[in-house]
Formats: sequence, structure tokens, C-alpha cells
Amino acid sequence: MEVQSSSNNGGHSSFSSLRVYLNSLSATPSRLSRRAISVSTSSDEMSRVRAVSGEQMRRTLRWYDLIGLGIGGMVGAGVFVTTGRASRLDAGPSIVVSYAIAGLCALLSAFCYTEFAVHLPVAGGAFSYIRITFGEFPAFFTGANLIMDYVMSNAAVSRSFTAYLGTAFGISTSKWRFVVSGLPKGFNEIDPVAVLVVLVITVIICCSTRESSKVNMIMTAFHIAFIFFVIVMGFIKGDSKNLSSPANPEHPSGFFPFGAAGVFNGAAMVYLSYIGYDAVSTMAEEVENPVKDIPVGVSGSVAIVTVLYCLMAVSMSMLLPYDMIDPEAPFSAAFRGSNGWEWVTKVVGIGASFGILTSLLVAMLGQARYMCVIGRSRVVPFWFAKIHPKTSTPVNASTFLGIFTAALALFTDLNVLLNLVSIGTLFVFYMVANALIFRRYVPVGPTKPWPTLCFLTLFSITSLVFTLIWKLVPEGKPKAFMLGASAVVAIAIVMIFQCVVPQARKPELWGVPFMPWTPCVSIFLNIFLLGSLDAPSYVRFGFFSGLIVLVYLLYGVHASSDAEANGSFGVKDGQVIKELTEV
Repeated sequence: MEVQSSSNNGGHSSFSSLRVYLNSLSATPSRLSRRAISVSTSSDEMSRVRAVSGEQMRRTLRWYDLIGLGIGGMVGAGVFVTTGRASRLDAGPSIVVSYAIAGLCALLSAFCYTEFAVHLPVAGGAFSYIRITFGEFPAFFTGANLIMDYVMSNAAVSRSFTAYLGTAFGISTSKWRFVVSGLPKGFNEIDPVAVLVVLVITVIICCSTRESSKVNMIMTAFHIAFIFFVIVMGFIKGDSKNLSSPANPEHPSGFFPFGAAGVFNGAAMVYLSYIGYDAVSTMAEEVENPVKDIPVGVSGSVAIVTVLYCLMAVSMSMLLPYDMIDPEAPFSAAFRGSNGWEWVTKVVGIGASFGILTSLLVAMLGQARYMCVIGRSRVVPFWFAKIHPKTSTPVNASTFLGIFTAALALFTDLNVLLNLVSIGTLFVFYMVANALIFRRYVPVGPTKPWPTLCFLTLFSITSLVFTLIWKLVPEGKPKAFMLGASAVVAIAIVMIFQCVVPQARKPELWGVPFMPWTPCVSIFLNIFLLGSLDAPSYVRFGFFSGLIVLVYLLYGVHASSDAEANGSFGVKDGQVIKELTEV
């Protein structure tokens, strides 16, 4: 049987007719075995794959743009909530140490992204890094999950903008929304303000990346100004006694009321406040000098945000004893009810509103570029990969995801959305750290990768055991012994690997220091944080992962096989053409 040619690319197509597609499904096992773990090369990603988009993205961003985008992406409204919750429930005044630990861990994870972004300055971020390391399906699986997290998170953030805007102007949220009685609970509050915010930002990111950066810089400057204002007010109105004395004498006292366990539990909770720097790596294709600008931009933004978070933590801890902090609105509640200080609550609302806008803009920039590069790989329609000739931005991907996000933000309740986010991002961080070790220690060619794969598997299992002991075993000497034993085993595994397996390649431009320890810390941390997520997060992950696998089996693997046969990846595979001809 002959395959009809595709009108879109003039080559073989598994989708030219229903009959051809149904026959193509019978070739799924052989295509899957060939394409699922087929890796791309850096040179292909930079040339042939990038050329799929037609027009090129303009290199207009500098290191200060990346710092602004990194800060804007990380410092959202969530910090106003996360700080209070972690302090009240886990760390007490030592929340400042929790933020410092989380910041250090975020920096280590950011190093992994930086090495890849410098070596491979394309818009795909983690998707491209995993594709050149582990292959097409692992890259699509992680990238698609991350896009879903982005969309869900952005919809939630845009709805929270309505709430904070209401706080700033003293207007109830119910005034901004209206209820449709015919819809089920959780989906019946229509929020036109959230939709308007998403659509406006979609227009901005479609027009120009450079202009988007300028808008972000302006809003980020205002947001940081409000944060410094809140910090200063906390130091002025606060009392240093609150750093060691609770309001209730029966509660644990001191700077470390819950000990080391409380500090690390707090660090696990506040680490999510650092999520956002990964979106900066998707800007690599638009950076003027990737070798110099990306390390400064990514690392600099994480360092600055760490300082801001630590200052906010000290300020909040001085305002109130830790056992009186409102875990939902720590800063607003601290000033509410104080004579002459009520106006500060509105300032907090205004500052949080700016934080929401900046984090939303950066996240929507990132999600569009992920979708654009996934389109270049052909596992989704390459319509998403098109770059507009006038704006040099991925208009198709930006518009599609913007409308999708706006539709969710219109009617989906905030609590429904928040139960569906975070796990995808942490999973991608975990995969990028693994990919970095694999790429450094597995040489190009027919060399067997099993020593490195065995190491990564053993270290991940040991990290998982440590996490389960930390979460499930009651406090006491047996728990301390088991945690210590797990830590010793993990360290021994890394040391043996470092001594036995030499590095196959060292980066010429910029590299992560202290290999393999730095990415191993990132792997451990992300497994630890994944263990702290609730059951609905894993239900969401399982549901969307199933959908992603179906999309790949029913569309992605066939589309990428067609692209391979037609020479879109730079290779005319005779076996592929023969297979398509037989179909």
C-alpha cells in the first residue's frame, strides 16, 4: 500500500487519510522502539530543528533583563502566604534559616539549568536538555507535564490577582465575580478580571520579547519597592524579643523552637517560592551573549531573591511572635487592627498585585517557548513552532496557551487549580539534574551507559528511602539512626561513582562546579519535596501523564517518524521510508 503525500510538507504522512492512519497504528511498536529514546544532537537543535520555526527569535536580551525576568518569575504573591505558613507550622523565627537553605538548594538546581542553557541556547529549556540526553519520549513526557503545570498555575495566579486587587482597594472579591447557579460548585464563580489580565499579558508577550522584558522590569521595580517598604515597616514596628519568645509560654521558645527538623521542614515548604527561574532558561535563544549573560542572569536572580526572602522572614518574625502569625495572610494580619497602621494592609495588597502580574508574565513567556520547541520536534503539530516574521515571537503557541489559560481562569475555583500544580515542575527539576550527570559521564558513541544509569537509579532510591523515613517514621532514636544510615549510604554511592566512573566530557564554556555533588543535591532535594506533596497532586500527575502517553502513542510518535522520513531531522532514514511505503 502506498502512503499519500502530505500537502503540508510534500512528504510521507501517517495522517493523509483515515485508512493510512489506522494502518500506521499497526506500526506503533516498531516506531516507538526507534523514536522513544532517539536523542537529538546539540548541533541539530541549534540548526535544523530551530529552522522549523522559519523566522528566528531576535537576540535582544542582556543579563539585567534575565535578572529582572528571574526576580519577576520567582517573587510572586505566594511569598506573602508561604512565609507565614512555614513560620507558624514548622520553623518559627528560624524561618530565615529555612529560606537561606532553600535558596542555596535553588541555586544548585539553577546551576544545572545554566550549564545546559549556555551549551544549548535554544528556547526549549528542559525539554531540549532532556531530548539531547534521554530521548524524545522522556523529553515530551516532562515538557508536556510542565506546560500543564504552567497553565494551571497561571490560571490560579490570575484568579488570585482579583482577590489581592480587592484587598488593595477595599472591595470584596464577590463584587468582581458573579455566580452562575447552573454550574457545579468550584466552577460556578465567573471571574472576568482574571480573563482580562491573561489576555492583556498574552497580547504583550506576542508583540515583542524585548518590550515584555521592559514591562516586567517596570512592574518588578514597583514590586520590589513595595517589598522593601513592608520589610522596613516590619523592622520599625517589630520587636526583637519576638525572635525568641512566643506569645504563649507553653509553646516551644527560642530561635529554633522546633529544632533542626523544623528548619528543614520549613525549607521544603518555602522552596516552592523559588520556582520560576526555570522560565529564564527558555529565553536563552533570545539572549545576546549566552555564555556571559545566562550565568549572571540565572544565578544573580536566585541570589537577590534569597536575600529579599530572608529579609522578609526576619521582618515578619519581628512583627509578631511565631505562634500569633496568621498562616494565610501574615503581613496583612500583623497590621490589621493596629491603630494608624491599617493602610499598610492595602499597601501589601498592591505589592502582591504587582508580584502576581510579573510572575504571570514570565510564566506565560516560558510556557509559550516550551510549546514552540515541542512543536519543532513534531511530536505536536509544528504550527505551534512558527515564529511571527514581524514580532519574532512564537505567536501561535502564545495565543493558544493564553486562550486556554483564560478559559480555565474564567470559571475554575482557585482551590481546584492549586491542587493540580507543583509536581510537574519538581519532576522536571529532578530530570534536568539527572540529565546533567548522564551527559557529563556518558561519552558519545556506542559506549554502554549502564554504570551511570545504575548510579542514578541507586541514588534516587536511597533519596526516596530517606524521604519516606522522614515523613512516615515517628520521632525518636530509631528514626535518627535510619536517617543517618540512609545519608551515609547516599554519600558512599556518590563517592564510589566519582572514583570509579570518570567524566566523559567537560564543558568548554561554563560548567557546574563540584561534579557530581551539585546535581546530586538537586536530585535529593526534588525527591524530598516530591514526597511532601499531597495526594491530589499525584492524582493529577497520573491523570495527565496518562493523557500525555496517549497523545504520544496516537500522534507524537507517528508525526516524528514522518518528520524523520521526510528529512526534517536532517536524516533520510531508509528503514523509515520503507516502513511508510509498506503502510
